[in-house]
Amino acid sequence: MKIVVHDTASAMLDLLQRPLEERPEALREILSPLEGPMSVMGAVDLVQMHQQGSGFRLDREDARYLSALRRMRDAGVWNRVEDSLTSAWQRISGAVPGIQHAETVHVVLVLGDPDDDHLTVRSAGYLGMGGIPGAIHLMMWPTDTSLRKIGHAAAHELHHNVRYANVVWNPMTVTVGEQVVAEGLAEAFVRELAGEQAMGPWSQALTGAELDRAYEKVTAGIDVAGMQNLPAYVYGDAVAQRMGQPPVGLPDFAGYAAGLRIVDAHLAASGMSAAQSTALSAREVLVNAGVVTSM
Repeated sequence: MKIVVHDTASAMLDLLQRPLEERPEALREILSPLEGPMSVMGAVDLVQMHQQGSGFRLDREDARYLSALRRMRDAGVWNRVEDSLTSAWQRISGAVPGIQHAETVHVVLVLGDPDDDHLTVRSAGYLGMGGIPGAIHLMMWPTDTSLRKIGHAAAHELHHNVRYANVVWNPMTVTVGEQVVAEGLAEAFVRELAGEQAMGPWSQALTGAELDRAYEKVTAGIDVAGMQNLPAYVYGDAVAQRMGQPPVGLPDFAGYAAGLRIVDAHLAASGMSAAQSTALSAREVLVNAGVVTSM
């Protein structure tokens, strides 16, 4: 696998020197390495996704952006991401020799919006998307936490990236079980690589009775299918409503916490590692965890 972490620091610094009307096209160029891999999803406007999501604003000047980018560059964020991805791939490829993977994985890191609560509050300043083989899209606003953990987020996304080069993901048939198992495996993988302190806020958002209630609701919906029905089960009601999807009565990131509990039960029962489990079907993990009784 060839991992290419693109120099988006220089490109974003250049973008911020341009007039506002030129910035969307400059961002399109920054995001262009993701277009090829993401074409499997059909026509996707990456600039529109950025604007509708947690990305930095293109329609206004903001003096915070330049200083944020310089802080990220001074902290060696891009090198940290590359080092973490290299270690992650060595761990997976060593655990599962011959596992399928994209020949090249393009990694694009962009600045987030400091005023977006989903990014800065729920996600502690960093998040990513890596489920399409060959593409990893990272976003962050620099804080002490995000600067420390952005490399671990990249490793989480690489686990997804390799998983979905082996496991079929169909938006019409994907289930809650697949989504929460994938998130639990990716967080357990980060823990294997760098310890519990490296894990994201997503899988650690719930504890105690609140986690117990969420686990019961998520596992009761384990066979709910269709991408449009999954956000509330995985991300919680607030994010689902932000995405225009119906709530189901779950707190933020319920699926991550429930998924990690499921995966931990699978790991204990099977004796496998999260790296070794990268390409397992969700059903096998759910059976090992005792969530379902048969394949």
